[in-house]
Amino acid sequence: MGDAVGQMLASAVGIAISPIPIIAVVLMLATPDGRVNGTAFTLSWVVCVAAVVTAVVLLGSGADASGDDGPAGWTLWVKLVLGVLFLLLGGKQWAGRPREGHETAQPGWMRAIDRFTPGKAAGLAAVLAVANPKNLVLAVGGAVSIAGSGASAAGKAGAVALMALIASLCALAPLTVYLVGGDRSARVLDEWKAWMARHNAAVMTTLLVVLGAKYIGDAVSGLSSH
Repeated sequence: MGDAVGQMLASAVGIAISPIPIIAVVLMLATPDGRVNGTAFTLSWVVCVAAVVTAVVLLGSGADASGDDGPAGWTLWVKLVLGVLFLLLGGKQWAGRPREGHETAQPGWMRAIDRFTPGKAAGLAAVLAVANPKNLVLAVGGAVSIAGSGASAAGKAGAVALMALIASLCALAPLTVYLVGGDRSARVLDEWKAWMARHNAAVMTTLLVVLGAKYIGDAVSGLSSH
């Protein structure tokens, strides 16, 4: 299991530091139905991430993603493609960053969030978790790494659960602060939201470039030894 966890950790952290779900949960928690909607969003996020990772791991394991001498060749090609995608996403993230003195227009769902129902909150989480290209690539990359590891079936299952948990910290952490933080929670959550919005481009660009270099390096190294 240690090998599987080590392989997927960077991808899970990449999903966890996504600013949009943090901002979404913080905005929901400030509404009259914040507790219910925030909980619905968080549960949906956890389930959707776990479902995607589980599906990819099962498909990869069924296609013999790991062998006696390490990951199968096809998993290395997948990681190579994902590495290139990470680099492209990193470049897009940096190119699309807000310029100095300019603010990015709020998407429509942010302006309507005070009218959300639990069902809409859960649906938004599903869209942000699996329809967002960055999060989807990160989830698939982590899942392929788990599938290609030498872990047992139980070890892979444990790695999947841990990846879903870590990748969901972006929703779990604000909800936990809200539920246990008392009067200070609003100020703390506003500070988190402001920091993530301000530094999102730099943090995500750095992470995606590092992940891209790692995936490409692992793929090239593995393919050269096959």
